[in-house]
Amino acid sequence: MSRFWSPFVKDLVPYVPGEQPKLARLVKLNTNENPYGPSPRALEAMRAELGDNLRLYPDPNSDRLKQAVAEYYSVTPAQVFVGNGSDEVLAHIFHGLFQHARGPLLFPDISYSFYPVYCGLYGIAHEAVALDAQFQIQVADYSKSNAGIIFPNPNAPTGCLLPLQAVEQLLQANRDSVVVVDEAYIDFGGETAISLVDRYDNLLVTQTLSKSRSLAGLRVGLAVGHPELIEALERIKNSFNSYPLDRMAIVGAAAAFEDRDYFDETCRKVIESREVLVEALVARGFEVLPSAANFIFARHPQQDAAAIAARLREQGVIVRHFKQARIAQFLRITIGTPEMNQALLDALN
Repeated sequence: MSRFWSPFVKDLVPYVPGEQPKLARLVKLNTNENPYGPSPRALEAMRAELGDNLRLYPDPNSDRLKQAVAEYYSVTPAQVFVGNGSDEVLAHIFHGLFQHARGPLLFPDISYSFYPVYCGLYGIAHEAVALDAQFQIQVADYSKSNAGIIFPNPNAPTGCLLPLQAVEQLLQANRDSVVVVDEAYIDFGGETAISLVDRYDNLLVTQTLSKSRSLAGLRVGLAVGHPELIEALERIKNSFNSYPLDRMAIVGAAAAFEDRDYFDETCRKVIESREVLVEALVARGFEVLPSAANFIFARHPQQDAAAIAARLREQGVIVRHFKQARIAQFLRITIGTPEMNQALLDALN
């Protein structure tokens, strides 16, 4: 430990992202990136932004992007917050809405591994609520004293979806707590909870453009909720970095929301490929959890998951293996193009 560190730094356990290998000719199915490129309109908007204006600061409020999001989801710009990826948006949420609270923050025991990292960073008491034997969230398990609730929907890394009706039941049972629904993968088979924000002032929905809109390299995330919750995030942002999004990100992300046809087409392709891949894996003896995401969570009853991942890597295919006890025999496999998925199946054969 460095003598210059703040005391809390030594106890932090940082998040470990999925591997970004430098090797060429790999079939990369480990980080849930979209196999299809960004919207042509988004690329065109970013190219048009290249020029002398880059010497000027971007719009600190990202008004064009907020307006595009508001129009897409039929909300007002005052209900929209944007930041550098959903990770930054979530960091502001933990800092501004959960850090002060008495009692534990609740989230699933098998979930996005950044949650306990942020709890450690901001000193937030928390409790991991166990998924059931089928790796599903049970709403009744969250009817206990808490200082807030957060969960991905679909969940990660399982891909399992909590139906919108169940999300509303959870909200009704926790009217005095902020409930954050992390919807990074919602566009691949779920129904967004943004439709509920006008009825529940304690609901905040986060999303990212990294998955369904193919802009992981741009780093744009957002939150939609009651204006008072959004104002809290704006206060945090403007005390930390009043220019969170650059000019390229603002115009590219706005254009991606405006290009609905391309978005619908690529989501449909991913969903179709997912169903084909699930069928093929089941035929090879795998057990696959029901997924509403752009990935699947699968295990083979006769084969060790770590060994499968290692053998796949030897053949140029990378998938994600987690060492956490309950899921140590599962592999998380990103849905690629039909050609990428076939390469996976050929390697398994």
